[in-house]
Amino acid sequence: MAREHLKQARKAKGMTQQAMADKVFITLRQYQYIEAGGSNGSFEVWDALEDFLKIPQRKLREISENHPAQAKNP
Repeated sequence: MAREHLKQARKAKGMTQQAMADKVFITLRQYQYIEAGGSNGSFEVWDALEDFLKIPQRKLREISENHPAQAKNP
C-alpha cells in the first residue's frame, strides 16, 4: 500500500523525500514510512503537509491498493 497522492504532490513540488521530512520536522525514515502507507503519522505532521502542499489531508492520506509491492503470491 502506498499513498500515491502524497507522493505525487511531493514530486509536483520538485521535492525529495528528505526535503519533505525536513519541511515537517521528522526523520527521512519516518517520512518514507508515512508515504509508503506504513504509518499514520501525527496530527501535526498531517497538518504541516496539508498546509505546505495545499491538498486536504483526506486526499493525502488515501492509500492505494494498486501498488506493485502489493502483488499477491500465487
